[in-house]
Amino acid sequence: MTMLTPRARVRGLGSAKGGTEHWWTQRLSAISLAVLAPFFFIPFAIALGKPWVEVVSMYKHPFNAIVAALFMLAVFHHMRLGLQVVIEDYIHAPALRTGLLIAVKLGTLLLGFAAAFSIAMIAFTV
Repeated sequence: MTMLTPRARVRGLGSAKGGTEHWWTQRLSAISLAVLAPFFFIPFAIALGKPWVEVVSMYKHPFNAIVAALFMLAVFHHMRLGLQVVIEDYIHAPALRTGLLIAVKLGTLLLGFAAAFSIAMIAFTV
């Protein structure tokens, strides 16, 4: 016994079987952001208004640099997952949807790489 209408069975449209994995990935990235946020924002708040040399020395510490990199990567991954859901739900033109999904994936990848590169440049400069 199936829950599909005869027309749906003929068209072959149904669940893509990827919703649960996407849901769990988004929840796990949100939890990782909640855990990493205090470790990222406390040193960031302390560094506000300080001279450049003190800020750089703060982020040269391996713990702060690693937390900042993990936080940025989690932010952009979570952002990609959220934007993907919005695009899939509200953009109905297939070509536009595909183009936007590719742009979001490339954009968040580039932003994540830029953030990780910037943090590495700060952490590894002499």
